[in-house]
Amino acid sequence: MKIQQIREFTEAALVCGETNREKEVLSGFASDLMSDVLRLDTGDVLLITGLCNLQTIRTAEMAEVSCILFVRGKKITPEMIELANENRMVLMTTEYSMFRAAGELYLNGLAPVY
Repeated sequence: MKIQQIREFTEAALVCGETNREKEVLSGFASDLMSDVLRLDTGDVLLITGLCNLQTIRTAEMAEVSCILFVRGKKITPEMIELANENRMVLMTTEYSMFRAAGELYLNGLAPVY
């Protein structure tokens, strides 16, 4: 699923990574536990989370996650944007709950990691 489609299905705002909006992700993973994210062994995954801090970006970098969707209207800080840009990540935010965002994406064809 392309980043632009993810935006449309979740009514998300693209915060950074505009040049990658045609990029494709193969699967999605929803978690607020960064230890679970570190266990991912797949690339091209969308992380759906409500944990909005620098550690989330650093964890995504280590897990080779290139796209993060923050739920529940979380506000992304300038420091997070700077770090994400350094790692060529896409950051988006939506007012949807994690359950609704994951459900909408699954219903529209995004495969789960597990």
